[in-house]
Amino acid sequence: MTVTDARPAADTLLRRTFGQFATGVAVVTTAGPDGPAGLTVNSVASVSLNPPLMLWCLRQESASLEVFSTCRAFAVNVLAAGQSEVARTFATRDHPDRFGTVSWTPGHEGAPVLSGVTAWLVCRRTSPPIPAGDHVVVFGEVVRHHAFGGEPLVFAQSRFRRLCGEEP
Repeated sequence: MTVTDARPAADTLLRRTFGQFATGVAVVTTAGPDGPAGLTVNSVASVSLNPPLMLWCLRQESASLEVFSTCRAFAVNVLAAGQSEVARTFATRDHPDRFGTVSWTPGHEGAPVLSGVTAWLVCRRTSPPIPAGDHVVVFGEVVRHHAFGGEPLVFAQSRFRRLCGEEP
């Protein structure tokens, strides 16, 4: 195996290892100059309760990087179990009309809030995205939020999944 061969193999193994950590699935949206923009992410985290801050990560080569680097606000839409098709739609790079396939309403600063989610958080972007390897980290201050409850969509071992129940 050459050095050029080793990197993709190492990336595959690391991706498999990362995949052992189950995450929620969200669609992050914003109002862009050419209309609504959004993409599926699973790298979302709460940062602080006071002030209420959260973060999410985006690939540096993403076509959405520019719109999220310049937006004033974004919405983190936490997908519900049963919304795996929504996740796939917003994960598809060349989907012709992502927002035509879902019901949504404009939130703060026009950031689209999707229907049927378990929760949404609308955030004011607090700083330019921070480079971190092949991704950037986007921080936002939560200005509005709502939790509907219900079962969230989960991503683990490279698959969408449902929660199995509680541990004793």
